[in-house]
Amino acid sequence: MKPDRNAPKDVDAYIAGFPPDVREVLEKIRLTIRKAAPGAEEKISYMMPAFAQDGPLVYYAAFKDHIGFFPTSTGIAIFKDELAAYGTSKGTVRFPLGKPVPYGLIGRIVKYRVKENLARVAAKRKTK
Repeated sequence: MKPDRNAPKDVDAYIAGFPPDVREVLEKIRLTIRKAAPGAEEKISYMMPAFAQDGPLVYYAAFKDHIGFFPTSTGIAIFKDELAAYGTSKGTVRFPLGKPVPYGLIGRIVKYRVKENLARVAAKRKTK
């Protein structure tokens, strides 16, 4: 389920292109990410909503039957046991539409990704 083939101008436009029930889930994910990473920049990347802070944090998108959440491969690996109930691949989690979305887990993954990015930046500064 994609709003159209053109990249939306911003996250509001992206979310507005979906039915009300999907918009509600997308907005809750958006707010969950903002709460977990208040310093992150929101943008459209790869034609989907994304957040970045010292590098990419997470992406999310609506599809026909699920919400895709893309926390990178490390975000999946660290939380693999908690994500076992959902379809996953190397860097993707699929939350089925019409079923409860684990917003608390999304928040914990985002907080982990913020720490991971900060640690990476700190390590780069030490090597300079």
